[in-house]
Amino acid sequence: MRKKAITIFVLIVLVSLFAGFFIYPKNWGASARPWKLGLDLIGGSRLTYEIDMSGVKPGDQESVASGLRDVIEKRVNLFGVAEPQVYSAKSGDSYRLSVELAGIKDISEAIKQIGETPYLFFAEGKESKTGTTTETKFVPTGLDGRYIVNASMGFSNTGLSGPEILLNFNDEGAKLFEEITARNIGKPVGVFLDGNLITAPTVQGKISGGKAQITGNFSQKEAKDMVSRFNAGALPAPIKLVSQSTVGASIGSDSLRQTLLAGLVGMILVVFLMLVYYGLNGLAATIALIIYTVLAGAIFKLFGITMTLSGIAGFILSIGMAVDANILIFERTKEESKKGLDKTTSLEEGFKRAWLSIRDSNISTIITALILYYSTTGFIKGFSLTLLIGVLVSMFSAITVTRAILRSFISNKAKQ
Repeated sequence: MRKKAITIFVLIVLVSLFAGFFIYPKNWGASARPWKLGLDLIGGSRLTYEIDMSGVKPGDQESVASGLRDVIEKRVNLFGVAEPQVYSAKSGDSYRLSVELAGIKDISEAIKQIGETPYLFFAEGKESKTGTTTETKFVPTGLDGRYIVNASMGFSNTGLSGPEILLNFNDEGAKLFEEITARNIGKPVGVFLDGNLITAPTVQGKISGGKAQITGNFSQKEAKDMVSRFNAGALPAPIKLVSQSTVGASIGSDSLRQTLLAGLVGMILVVFLMLVYYGLNGLAATIALIIYTVLAGAIFKLFGITMTLSGIAGFILSIGMAVDANILIFERTKEESKKGLDKTTSLEEGFKRAWLSIRDSNISTIITALILYYSTTGFIKGFSLTLLIGVLVSMFSAITVTRAILRSFISNKAKQ
């Protein structure tokens, strides 16, 4: 058992040394896989938009706001912005959307990225007479970008009319489009993009199957760009920029420094108490805690998880849970030792009996973290993600690393 424990421990130490080298910001790891930091740590731009819900039914406004948030997030991701944070909120009868773009200091560029997201809708042509003149007035039908599944570029059979944009609707959109074309045979149906009429073809017959064509005087580049924008998501409702601000990197650096310092001081105090109260067991827990911290940090960096102040807070909380697991093991081991069992048997029984409590408490935390992750957005989501990963790694640390160290200690002491 001693040889096996030492082998496992040596392997874990070697992996931890490599992981520590990987996460240290001033070496090859920084260029090979840089840390992703959020707006509150690295600085960037924050934009606030007001959502125009005038054309949306009251019962659909919540889903439109949620869909708009997803579309904007998808759109900004397409431009390579690291983990944009997009929140939607309601204040009275007004819906607003906040967009945080970490690392982007040029607000004009940020506004451009958001503003290029298209708002598409179809409108029926209604004739109205003014004196001797007939004008066609277009009335929105309710069929808009939220019903688009994908877009592609194509050409007519003759190839003389230039590129076309082909749209595929989801099932609900296909049904709406069929109803619109059925009641407008011989009449124009307008296609509006960002408030501008792109085309208004006359409907020749009912169109089934959920497919639509947008024709116009597009160049190939314009058509390709538009297809890319539609596939990134068309806005389900218009938005208007109401405020903009820049978060300086210096503020983020100060926050990061203070947070890490607080975490380091807390960890030192925990280590001190563990050493004073538990002696050699406390030393084993300290080594396991250091290894846990390094391994968790490597996972965060390897998988490109964006670190924010709330995320760091979740990680620090998981450190406390790692210590708690060790304390449960030590106390259980003490109880078994009081029964007259030898140290090796006491240790094994201690781990066996403590595992049930560790498992149940950590599973409860994991379930809570998953609920928070899938039902919230923004900083709470970041907090729950780092907490979830931290708890999973802490379970490995407590059961595998601490056990390997203690087995080595006990065997050596017994041999002497």
